[in-house]
Amino acid sequence: MQAILALEDGRIFRGQGFGHQGECLGEVVFNTSLTGYQEIATDPSYAGQIVVLTNPQIGNYGTNHADNEAAKPFIEGLIVRELSHISSNWRSEQVTDEYMERYQVPVLAEIDTRALVRHLRNQGVMRGVITTRAGEFTAADVDGLVAKARSIPKMEGTDLAKVVSTKSVYTFDADDVRNQTGDTLLPGMPNGDKRKLLHVVAYDFGIKQNILRMLTREGCRVTVVPAGTKAEDVLEMKPDGVFLSNGPGDPEPVDYAVKAIRQIIGRIPVFGICLGHQLTGLALGGRTYKLKFGHHGGNHPVRNNKTGKVEITAHNHNFAVDPESINANEVELTHVDLNDNTLEGLRHKSLPLFSVQYHPEAAPGPHDSHYLFRDFRAMMEEWKG
Repeated sequence: MQAILALEDGRIFRGQGFGHQGECLGEVVFNTSLTGYQEIATDPSYAGQIVVLTNPQIGNYGTNHADNEAAKPFIEGLIVRELSHISSNWRSEQVTDEYMERYQVPVLAEIDTRALVRHLRNQGVMRGVITTRAGEFTAADVDGLVAKARSIPKMEGTDLAKVVSTKSVYTFDADDVRNQTGDTLLPGMPNGDKRKLLHVVAYDFGIKQNILRMLTREGCRVTVVPAGTKAEDVLEMKPDGVFLSNGPGDPEPVDYAVKAIRQIIGRIPVFGICLGHQLTGLALGGRTYKLKFGHHGGNHPVRNNKTGKVEITAHNHNFAVDPESINANEVELTHVDLNDNTLEGLRHKSLPLFSVQYHPEAAPGPHDSHYLFRDFRAMMEEWKG
């Protein structure tokens, strides 16, 4: 199939089409991770976005059910330099081309992804359209696609959390981890130690499965609730802690969650990641802003201001909390990105609350920041005691 990417500024990239034959629209961003294309594709935080992968060869180890971060891919489309037609991995259940076709994700390949990434880095992320078809594209077709790209709603002001969130309450526990991984025992799981099982209520703004696994491995029974759940309903569940998940879109329109977080802060321990961090910043009276091209990848250096140690971390966000908007008398700024000094973490000085902008659960990415889940467990135990 022939395929084309049309950006809102008129830049055109032509290549070969794979996966689903059709069209997709979204904000075009790039991810610098070396592996983990399936986890990236199924991360709900990418809803509304077309993802460019900088690793030149994608698909060579195939796909499998266990590596999904959600029930299906949430990316609108995928752009790669080369898409492998085979999968060389004993865990593979389906080649990537068939996987993307199954879930109706168009793939644009055989283009100069370095040129595209450089363009996005210099000009900033922008809206785009991918179209795949059997025939050639005329000049009129190209003009129409550019116009369509310009008509896509901007990410600013868009609430996507309520779109990707679960519609009903459910429980995630150790059995779910065993069923997905095949392991009979994982370190830190309730059946592997003598710690008391703690109850965590997790707000689902687009939660990843590995976050749920990490909480479970720290001895938690997790009740997942929809994004719009009211604070009083959460408190009635009598949890030991509340978790605020990652998710897509602009945090500012998610005002219903900000209201709930304000009512929960100080009454129970809270831990937020990514969008959960941004919502925490807003609940504390701060502001958020959109980054030029965002942070997407598994190699971002973040300094822990308390220890001075540098963690290599996984990122996936387009918005950030403005550190100048945070009350320094009440809130400590705990982590900073060493690439651009973006605020990456905060902790309340007197209340049981902390959050980070990056992804300590990785999937994909390094494991330097797994300790944050242990810190959450310790905070809940201290508060409970």
